[in-house]
Amino acid sequence: MVAHARLRSRLALAVVAALGAIASGSCDKLPLLAPQGTVISLFSTSMVLPLNGSVDITAIAIEAGAAPSTPTTPTPTPPTPGTPTTPTTPTPTPGTPGTGTPVHNGTVITFTTTLGRLEPAEARTHNGQASVRLTSTGQSGTATVVAFSGGARSASLAIRVGSAASSRVILSASPAQLPAVGGTSQISARVEDAEGSVVSGAPVTFSTTAGNITPSTANTDNNGIAVATLQANASADVVARSGAAEGKITVSLRPRSGLTLTGPATPPSEGLPATFTVAVAATANITNVRIDFGDGEARSLGAISGSTTIQHTYRVAGTYEVSATATQSTGDQETVATDITILPGQPPGVVVNVSDAVPAINQQVNLTAIVSGATSTIVRYDWNFGDGTTATTTGNQTSKVYTTIGTFTITVVVTQAAGPTGTGQASVNVTATGSIR
Repeated sequence: MVAHARLRSRLALAVVAALGAIASGSCDKLPLLAPQGTVISLFSTSMVLPLNGSVDITAIAIEAGAAPSTPTTPTPTPPTPGTPTTPTTPTPTPGTPGTGTPVHNGTVITFTTTLGRLEPAEARTHNGQASVRLTSTGQSGTATVVAFSGGARSASLAIRVGSAASSRVILSASPAQLPAVGGTSQISARVEDAEGSVVSGAPVTFSTTAGNITPSTANTDNNGIAVATLQANASADVVARSGAAEGKITVSLRPRSGLTLTGPATPPSEGLPATFTVAVAATANITNVRIDFGDGEARSLGAISGSTTIQHTYRVAGTYEVSATATQSTGDQETVATDITILPGQPPGVVVNVSDAVPAINQQVNLTAIVSGATSTIVRYDWNFGDGTTATTTGNQTSKVYTTIGTFTITVVVTQAAGPTGTGQASVNVTATGSIR
């Protein structure tokens, strides 16, 4: 009897241990997924990804938001005979987050991309947010990022990678004129996107109609500039291409009389002075040099010898042909010209810092606008809190109390005394309890 009792006791302990192991194992193997009705929104720290860089992608998952719209299948295009076709996968259009709450902490969000590498591919939420990093693998194109969990799926987020972000190439040459016997000139190609921001890490291909240029391909640096060296003994047209964007500049030879006109080494912005250098040969007998700046203004320098500098301010962005005409004592005239590109004034960068991104209802949220870049005196900050209320301040700080639950986008427009305005945004998700600390 005692033996039977001991056996029953051992069996009971084994069953309890097995049940515990099964329960523990199931918790580890079954991920927590978003419930039905969850809306996932994607955000990126930048919509442009350099070939040698990375950006952070954040998914915000809100329960009880608007359900995603039904996927629509694109109308198929009749195939060209002899050309293979690629099937199109319908992409659902997401709804707008409603007055929901963040999904449970630890909910697994899976991320996918058509280009580059996501690290990690899955992330668990905290306060409804999960973040991963998209890293370039050296290939230009558009990375389409999607996040999903359970039955919830985000709208696709398009990140332009490398030269796919290139919209404009601005060329400058230093010097723009070579000696009469030829020489070398440094060619700088500045690559910008459609918004006028520089594109770093983008490959640029150089070509020339005369001489040779090295390297033939170079990547832009953090300032969006790629550099190559032209060596030529004749006038050369240099072309730089990045993606579908193209820029062109002519590097000419100096006239043998010695008159030269050199513009700024890098393109200046509108409203800032541009410096030109005019030089004549030491043996030349010059009675006057007249400069036409190409914007309707001209200036006479009189009789000069050697070289002299002159400044001129362009008020409107664009490309201008600047010419210098030297009149010699014999009455003979000689004219040289160069092109100058004036860039648009760059808006300041604005970042909005939020004291608590997940505040409780009726909790005060402190907001700070941090402005960077070349700025003049800032005259005001116009705030839009995303719930129908606004405010204007002369300082860069304000506060807001939300009386309703939901996700709100805060926008601030910074106005300068001179120059373009800058805009910054941030989001807050107001809940009943606020952040889980």
